[in-house]
Amino acid sequence: MRRVVCPGSFDPLHNGHLEVIARAASLFDEVIVAVSTNYSKKYLFSLEQRLEMAQESLAALRGIVIEPMGQGLLAEYCHQRGASAIVKGLRSSSDFDYEVPMATMNRQLSGVETVFLAAESRYLHLSSTMIKEVSGLGGDVSDYVPRGVQRRLAELRTQ
Repeated sequence: MRRVVCPGSFDPLHNGHLEVIARAASLFDEVIVAVSTNYSKKYLFSLEQRLEMAQESLAALRGIVIEPMGQGLLAEYCHQRGASAIVKGLRSSSDFDYEVPMATMNRQLSGVETVFLAAESRYLHLSSTMIKEVSGLGGDVSDYVPRGVQRRLAELRTQ
């Protein structure tokens, strides 16, 4: 079985994430969507909410496992889960410049490869930060996020 890990904080999950995960699911037998938490970061949604949104949004895809990643090295997590690769989406050359050193370190630490998938052009501008900012200011993000994510963002605005 070819198992890969698609890691991220997914705060919130957006259509660019979904597109990369769906493409990974078409290439590999199992995709573990590893929802991470960095305790030095402030999140809009709790880990539980991010896991729920991922479950709702990815329910129709086969071969998807969604779980919290916990603390520790991604390379070690991949080794523990029997994953042969990490899948990352790239939007720009700055993403590439950021991701390549991490990919090299992960390969050196545990032999896990990183597979980069270029984002679809319609999602090149998307980031979770931008989604949070636009939504927080009352903008319509319905074209950029799954319905369940949009509902939760709207609930936050009314609180």
